[in-house]
Amino acid sequence: MDERLKEKERDAERCSGNLVLLVFFVAIVGIGLWLINALFETRRIDDCIAQRASNCNVIEVAPPQR
Repeated sequence: MDERLKEKERDAERCSGNLVLLVFFVAIVGIGLWLINALFETRRIDDCIAQRASNCNVIEVAPPQR
């Protein structure tokens, strides 16, 4: 009986450890995606400024209406 209790405790510890690692992994992936997006945006702005453009804002165009 004592062995089953220890095994359940180990399973609970393993499960909580896996959950912590999953949260950590998701956070790292989210930060990585944010960083990649920031780098692409910075590169776009740098390219625009290097061309001596006076307005480097994104122009949003509405889809054509039918």
